[in-house]
Amino acid sequence: MNETFSPIVAGAMLWGQWGRKLDTAGMSELIRHFLNNGITSFDHADIYGGYTTEEQFGNAFVHSGVSRQAVQLISKCGIKMVSDNRTHRLGHYDYDLNYIISCCERSLQNLKTDYLDLFLMHRPSPLMEGDVIAEAASQLLAQGKIKSFGLSNFTPTQTELVRKYIPVSHNQIEFSVTHHSPVTDGQLDHMLLHSIRPMAWAPLGTALKDESPDNRRIRKVLDALSEKYGVDHDILLIQWVMRHPSRVIPVVGTADYHRIMKLRQATEFRMELEDWFELYVAGMGHPVP
Repeated sequence: MNETFSPIVAGAMLWGQWGRKLDTAGMSELIRHFLNNGITSFDHADIYGGYTTEEQFGNAFVHSGVSRQAVQLISKCGIKMVSDNRTHRLGHYDYDLNYIISCCERSLQNLKTDYLDLFLMHRPSPLMEGDVIAEAASQLLAQGKIKSFGLSNFTPTQTELVRKYIPVSHNQIEFSVTHHSPVTDGQLDHMLLHSIRPMAWAPLGTALKDESPDNRRIRKVLDALSEKYGVDHDILLIQWVMRHPSRVIPVVGTADYHRIMKLRQATEFRMELEDWFELYVAGMGHPVP
């Protein structure tokens, strides 16, 4: 399976206008901090920050002085969201040949690079045509503008509609203790069968967000496991995701310097079988069948 990316990926969605509103210096410093802590892969999408975050990151990357060869850049296209920076009148999906190619080229320009390490189709469209997507990706691969091609939020059957025409290297999906359906609905099984490497967005789920009965039940288990493994709750939740045999790569959204320094811990131990199932049962709210 593909080993191009760091074991944990930094998600940049909230670095700009949708979240922290970091300036060039702040983003530049954050890039270097991730690299200093072993995270070299950065996840983007054209829409982040209302179509502004990619360019801000690109400026910050140049400012950082980090070598392009030291990092891996991921981006996505296909969602057309309503924004002051675009002219379409409603949100929809677009997988037209020329649109896919132009999105990639714009991401390259924004990120100040001549290639993406991975280019993903962001969400499936009911009107997408697998052969058209494949033709666009094939052209970009042949031109060296992307190193690998994948999908995001695609079901197994939607993946097959594309994979009929072109190999798929990755599929980025939602997966966590509180969104655990990929282990039973065939998503992760399908990726294992076809050597597609999963990436997981929101790997912490909602377990640490509020005091709901479900989250209190999960945190009771986390408390005991935290004492056993000597790591914090967030590290346990990330390791739980990584423990799956499909070798899931978590995409983490944190920009907190202290939490970033701890993330490496999730790669330094392997959760025991019964501990994994104890968290799974806590997430489900009932014993395994």
